Amino acid sequence: MIPGGPDLIELTGLRARGRHGCLPAERELGQEFVVDVALGLDTRPAAAGDDLSRTVDYGSLADRLVAVVEGEPVNLIETLAERLAEVCLQDPTVQQVHVTVHKPGAPVRQVFTDVAVKIYRSRS
Repeated sequence: MIPGGPDLIELTGLRARGRHGCLPAERELGQEFVVDVALGLDTRPAAAGDDLSRTVDYGSLADRLVAVVEGEPVNLIETLAERLAEVCLQDPTVQQVHVTVHKPGAPVRQVFTDVAVKIYRSRS
């Protein structure tokens, strides 16, 4: 998101166990995934009325995102990121979303810290 754009609500470091990946072991054993989302929206209506119903309930959103990670397995974290973005954009107040899916236990032979896919989606 760029300066002068919408306000942001960020949920970072959301952890859930999923069975995503192309390798049989990934599907059988599962692994931890870490999700970050940055939601672009106008928070002024909620702030003006101090009203949760006019903004994103991030507790509820976290539950829905974890359900996706723990749900139906996919081969690619790109697909998982897309599904998570769709969940975020179901909220009518959200105009745009950045989703990062981290796969710290990815099957990479070399020493590494993280593998991640970052996507940006908007209503327009």
